Amino acid sequence: MLYPELFRQLETVRWDMDRDIPWAQFDTALLSDEQATTIKMNAITEWAALPATEMFLRDNRGDSDFSAFMSIWFFEEQKHSLVLMEYLRRFRPELAPTEEELHAVRFEFDPAPPLETLMLHFCGEIRLNHWYRRASEWHTEPVIKAIYTKLSQDEARHGGAYLKYMKRAIAKSGTEALSAFAKVGVLMASARRTAQALHPTNLHVNKALYPMDTVQSRLPDPAWLEHWLDKQINFDSVWETKVVERILHNLSLLMERSFASVQELNKFRKELSASTFLPTAA
Repeated sequence: MLYPELFRQLETVRWDMDRDIPWAQFDTALLSDEQATTIKMNAITEWAALPATEMFLRDNRGDSDFSAFMSIWFFEEQKHSLVLMEYLRRFRPELAPTEEELHAVRFEFDPAPPLETLMLHFCGEIRLNHWYRRASEWHTEPVIKAIYTKLSQDEARHGGAYLKYMKRAIAKSGTEALSAFAKVGVLMASARRTAQALHPTNLHVNKALYPMDTVQSRLPDPAWLEHWLDKQINFDSVWETKVVERILHNLSLLMERSFASVQELNKFRKELSASTFLPTAA
């Protein structure tokens, strides 16, 4: 089982919201209303760990090890939402999310193949790590800068934990796991070719609720994410390249094959797909 060791590892680096956040350093002159509003939207988005956890537990009933790890992931992701709300409660209480706004992002996700979902969230953690690093640079107020740094570090650690479960899946399922990871990897490393940000909170997950079936579509301002990325934290091609390189680097290590580009990963995906249809030798 991976859960016991992951619990120990993450427990040793877990930060405390009272002791490790420099609340006393707050400088009201360095927080604009525009910046405070983005914190509210991030707080609501992080609350969506709740329906994501419900999805993970439902779709991984046969995997108690991974389901147990969800207790860590869920706790830490909900703490992200909580610390952002606490920041607003202290310094911009009029912008703190309401319970109704939080509950709006709790809706059922359609069942999905567990391997593809695992890879999707692995890539999502990498992307969010980079988004939050950029957010920390964009913000000018020292307390929120420190919070975003904490959050970005957590997301990186979560990605590392998912990677361990992906390695385990390859050992158990071989080509099936490789194919699932390569397929989703091609999608998530191709954001420059899409009109929307490729993150789990921005993907459609419930056909019956379409088009209101993304987390972002249920925020008070559904257009917030794209504006935040493009006009505020300026998540440009340089930063997007960092995300793609990190995804490809990790897949290269995981699959023991070098991928210098999305095209090379896609070629490998096609090779895997073709191999599954080859006749078995007599």
